[in-house]
Amino acid sequence: MEAETVSPTCAMSGDNGYNGGMDRVREDKAHGPRSTEAQTRLPALGPHGEGWVALQAVLFLAEVACGLRGPRWPRAAAPLLLPAAAVLLAAGLALFAGGSVRLGRLLTPFPRPVAGGEVRRGGAYGLVRHPLYGGVFLVGFAWALLSSPLALPPAALTLPFFELKRRREEAWLREAHPDYEAYSREVQRRFIPFLW
Repeated sequence: MEAETVSPTCAMSGDNGYNGGMDRVREDKAHGPRSTEAQTRLPALGPHGEGWVALQAVLFLAEVACGLRGPRWPRAAAPLLLPAAAVLLAAGLALFAGGSVRLGRLLTPFPRPVAGGEVRRGGAYGLVRHPLYGGVFLVGFAWALLSSPLALPPAALTLPFFELKRRREEAWLREAHPDYEAYSREVQRRFIPFLW
């Protein structure tokens, strides 16, 4: 017999897009809470989330290929596109670098957290919970503005992809770090400071 409970380690608050801030967890009295995968309804795609990284690589390669092979932007658009791309590129690189430096030895391409790690709160992680994802998105969008309009669709697809990957990663983070819940309440922006 299963009793439905709300797990405090899975509840999210604020601007998170997660079932109104609460994720239902079914608990079996004999076996405890179901797996994190069941809680998120998103597959792990490998022990460390290797499939998520493979999908991200496919998106990245599609964006690069579309930018290289697609038609160029009209020359008349250059006065608008170049400054916008420069701002996005600088912001994206700063966000990515800030997140990478702050993670240090905990940096991994996989969404499952490194064993023995801790929740990072300062620097870029004081502004957004996933600065590396935000940085990659901004750099990719800058690439599309510098290369071809054909690169815009794969760049735009990184947004829903990173949102799903974030949910999978945060389920693992909550499982590994009980203090992640408090952090997610403190830092409500997910990817881009002051915006999203």
